[in-house]
Amino acid sequence: MNLKKVLSKGFISTLLLAGSLVTGFQAMTWADGNPGLTIFSGVDRKDILDYYLQFGGRPNQWDRYKLYIPAKKMTQGASTFFISYPDYFDGRFDTDKVEVRVGGKSLPLKEVIWDQDSRILEISLATPIEASTRVELVLSNVKNPDFGTYYLVGDVLAAGDIPVRLYIGTWIVSIEP
Repeated sequence: MNLKKVLSKGFISTLLLAGSLVTGFQAMTWADGNPGLTIFSGVDRKDILDYYLQFGGRPNQWDRYKLYIPAKKMTQGASTFFISYPDYFDGRFDTDKVEVRVGGKSLPLKEVIWDQDSRILEISLATPIEASTRVELVLSNVKNPDFGTYYLVGDVLAAGDIPVRLYIGTWIVSIEP
C-alpha cells in the first residue's frame, strides 16, 4: 500500500516535471537558427519556406543563411533568383559569397547584384535550373540585422521561353538575442 501511494503521487509528478523540462530544452535547441513554428504571419502556410542560420542568428553578428526552395515550388525552373527584404532590415550581404546549390553542388553564377535602394538581392545563373529541382541558396558573410522578424520574399525568373517573374515563397527569418 505504501508503494502505491509513492508511485501515484510523488513519482509520477516528478516524472512529468522532468519530462516537460527535457522537452522544453530540446525545443529551445531546435529553434536556434531554424524557422520554428509560425502561427500568425500573414503568409499562407504553403508559401512559408525553410531556412537555416548556421551561426545562430544573433543580432549584428556574421552568419551564413541557407535558404531552401523545395522542388514543388520550382514549377518552371529558374534563371535568376530575387530575394527582397523589408526596409527595416539593416543587415549586409556579401555578393562575393553567394552560392546556388543543387544536389549539394554549387552552380556557376553569371552575376550577383545587391540593389540596396530597391532592397533586392538578385542572383543570376550561368545556366538555368530545370523545373522540379530542389535548390539551396547559400548567403555567406551576412551581417545580421538588429533582433526581430524579417520577411525575405523569394521570386524566380522562369527558365522558359517567356521570362516571367514568379513568386516562390517567403522565408520568415527570426534574429534573436
